[in-house]
Amino acid sequence: MKTARFKGLHKILLLATGISCCILVEAQKNNLSRSDYISQYKDIAISEMHRTGIPASIKLAQALLESDNGNSTLSVKANNHFGIKCHSSWKGKVIYHDDDTKKECFRKYNSAEESFRDHSDFLTSSSRYAFLFELKSTDYKSWARGLKKAGYATNPKYDEMLIKIIQDNNLHQYDLDPGKKHKDKFPADKEFSGIRQVHKNNRVNYIVVQEGDSFESIRKEMKLLSFELFRYNDLTRDDSVYTGQILYLQPKRNKAEAGIQYHTVKQGETMYEISQLYAVKLSQLYKKNLMEYGDEPVAGQQISLRKKLKSKDGQKIRIQKTKAEKEETEEAQDEEKIIFEFEE
Repeated sequence: MKTARFKGLHKILLLATGISCCILVEAQKNNLSRSDYISQYKDIAISEMHRTGIPASIKLAQALLESDNGNSTLSVKANNHFGIKCHSSWKGKVIYHDDDTKKECFRKYNSAEESFRDHSDFLTSSSRYAFLFELKSTDYKSWARGLKKAGYATNPKYDEMLIKIIQDNNLHQYDLDPGKKHKDKFPADKEFSGIRQVHKNNRVNYIVVQEGDSFESIRKEMKLLSFELFRYNDLTRDDSVYTGQILYLQPKRNKAEAGIQYHTVKQGETMYEISQLYAVKLSQLYKKNLMEYGDEPVAGQQISLRKKLKSKDGQKIRIQKTKAEKEETEEAQDEEKIIFEFEE
């Protein structure tokens, strides 16, 4: 009787062991290796380097580290390869995951490509990372140290970890000058799809809207995500395109090109028009000039394009604006008076 029981237990143990082994083998089979991950996502990283200037080696190293070679819960369940949390600006899908605290909100994407693109937009749209884009895309060590300095991660050895991943996997080979090895997705001043030219302004690619264009037709032609044209051009879905309009295909910069310090406002010119003229983010123009978002400049006002004005300069501008508004009101009153006298 005991022997029979022992044999029964032995069979159960063997069966359980076999199932465990199968599960382990299957899990190992599904897990991506570091080399597999690099092979799968290097082209996206290179494309994003051409689009925004972020070194492909840095993007791959961050993705490898943050996503555990694409095997982390966030990357598998939410296609989030960079561990980017929701933040107040995020309007997309979300997933809740335990991190520094329980049930933290993280961004969720439809694909890994969306995650790679949003990581680029996350860095280019934040002023705390702006200094990084003054660095060369081949200087991965300075980029790694800069990300640590800006507080991308809390680990005090974050820069060393990125540099080690890059060097161990020879990732800097993907940071070659675009003209030498990889063709730019939007080559400046070249025909694209045989239809239109793509130009550059302040190192940002843009097109000029043609007759018959729509946001959707441009998005499809340029292979952009649905939100990108609106975000890059400070527009909403209620806006429409018009012939001759400039539309940026990449995030605008935080400041104008070196050597362009100020813009003198013309009569009727808006902050949005100035933003598009110099490929500088609209929100950055308002911050630099100590203006309330939505306010418009007055003719003759000097708009700072690279540096934030000091408070006394902002006070001077407000005085100028008040004076200009007063003059406009007086002119309007004089016109009304003349019309009234004429009618009498």
